[in-house]
Amino acid sequence: MESNKLRELYLDFFLSKGHKIVSSSPILVKDDPTLMFTNAGMNQFKDIFLSHSTPKNLRVANSQKCLRVSGKHNDLEEVGHDTYHHTMFEMLGSWSFGDYFKKEAIHWAWEFLTEVCKLDKERLYVTFFEDSVTELERDQETFDIWSALLPSAKILPGIKKDNFWEMGDTGPCGPCTEIHYDNRPDKERGKVEGSSLVNKDHPDVIEIWNIVFIQFNRSKNKELSALPIKHVDTGMGFERLSMIMQAVSSTYDTDIFRSLIENISKRAKYKYGEDKKKDIAIRVIVDHIRAISFSIADGQLPSNVKAGYVIRRILRRAVRYGYTFLGLRSPFLYDLAPV
Repeated sequence: MESNKLRELYLDFFLSKGHKIVSSSPILVKDDPTLMFTNAGMNQFKDIFLSHSTPKNLRVANSQKCLRVSGKHNDLEEVGHDTYHHTMFEMLGSWSFGDYFKKEAIHWAWEFLTEVCKLDKERLYVTFFEDSVTELERDQETFDIWSALLPSAKILPGIKKDNFWEMGDTGPCGPCTEIHYDNRPDKERGKVEGSSLVNKDHPDVIEIWNIVFIQFNRSKNKELSALPIKHVDTGMGFERLSMIMQAVSSTYDTDIFRSLIENISKRAKYKYGEDKKKDIAIRVIVDHIRAISFSIADGQLPSNVKAGYVIRRILRRAVRYGYTFLGLRSPFLYDLAPV
């Protein structure tokens, strides 16, 4: 399935569930001193979660452009060296602001993946919050909801690091449930049970959807109290789902990146897939030109200060990999922008 069709399916699905489809906010963040770039779909709704503003719509969905190259979420050094990290990516998101809660969010995620996308249920695993070393109780409600949808052996407990989301040291927070997909070949799946590889950084057993239940507030003294209004904040990796839907083992093998890889390979007179170091260089370049182009389009030029320096650093990293590993001695990034 083409990636553009997949995005359309997602938005149409949540439109049918009463969600207002809203635009992606710019990659560059101008009105939040805690962020340089949008790094999650929830950023534009932060004031709603903090009760600083009232939502115009109680249910919304979108596809958000995100950039993770600084601060808490920094994937830059992994990009290119594996087959699924990106600096810029799209996050398919849906939100409930004091409207529906756990049951609807879980059932709709399962419906979209298994009935709309028709993913193999045998390859899906879910996690829920359970961590005995915290003051928090096991998220029994989430476990019970999932138990009506798939076998208990596929419902795995997750510790605070993986299954409890917090905006920062203080503020709204809550347990989350993740959906993971086992993208390994059948032969490999027969050797090792997928449940043992969930949240173990396996490149083919990956998280595709995170559903956060924002139901607590953490105060400055670190105590938790129940929020009067509970929210749902979900995010799904567009590139990862595209990879699964297109039956490939790398997000770089999807139609999102294919034409870029073909273009740079032709320029370098090299066939992608024949040399590890050159493949890494190509993945770095096609990821980075995407991040650079969208950032500039959203208003952030490369420069030597703050957010501009981050974009400049990404640009220089792409040039360096092209020069060092692909023998590209003349400017080439500008030719990739139209692609």
